[in-house]
Amino acid sequence: MFHRKTLPLRALRKRFTKNMGKGKLAKFADMAEYPHVFEYPYSVVDEVPFEMKGRWNQDFFKNENPIVLELGCGRGEYTVGLARRYPGKNFIGVDIKGARMWTGATEALNEGLKNVAFLRTNIEIIDRFFAPGEVSEIWLTFSDPQMKKATKRLTSTYFMNRYRRFLIPDGLVHLKTDSNFMFTYTKYMVEANHFPVEFITDDLYHSGMDDDILSIRTYYEQQWLDRGLNIKYIQFRLPQEGELQEPDVEIELDDYRSYNRSKRSGLKTSK
Repeated sequence: MFHRKTLPLRALRKRFTKNMGKGKLAKFADMAEYPHVFEYPYSVVDEVPFEMKGRWNQDFFKNENPIVLELGCGRGEYTVGLARRYPGKNFIGVDIKGARMWTGATEALNEGLKNVAFLRTNIEIIDRFFAPGEVSEIWLTFSDPQMKKATKRLTSTYFMNRYRRFLIPDGLVHLKTDSNFMFTYTKYMVEANHFPVEFITDDLYHSGMDDDILSIRTYYEQQWLDRGLNIKYIQFRLPQEGELQEPDVEIELDDYRSYNRSKRSGLKTSK
């Protein structure tokens, strides 16, 4: 029988909360009791087996609706916003920052949304939690562009190979970003691997495509808009076949600092 919480995980959680402030401690205490939150950071995943891989719909959602992931969900606004609009789909927000995730998790609980879950873990090991073909779509909303290291970039071929392990054949990947670097890199990556593109724009809110889904605005997105930055968007399909190639191109780095990220070197371009 599947048991959501386990005694070993409670004990291991003390490692992550003992040095936190009271605000974070309270939020983590809430998260530990939320029935729709699953906490498996990298350092505990080998010690606490995840029994729901391949059984999300059967054991948690109790339906056969498509599963959609938001990777790097932050506060969870997009995950919750999508769940409100699409009760016929199941949404899972994934992030390692539990104190941020608490916001969306609490909203979903208070609203009684049954098609929302949150997974607190490292995205580098995301394929440990889903079986082949278990996920239909992936959303990447305002991900850190990781301008210095491609293998940390959530649209790199490093991650595409991981997504292939659980995404349905030709499953959809959505990128919504303020970062010109991230957008440009992703375009080159998609072109280099001949992925089918469903839609692309470097100015979403003047493209005629800002529909009900895309117009969900997160806390950080509104900050970008207030600063006059265009929001970029690309939607493409990820085939299962073929060896993936990293684009070999120098891309100009973003020339601004975000609210929670900084340009860490004096370089002007990167791959």
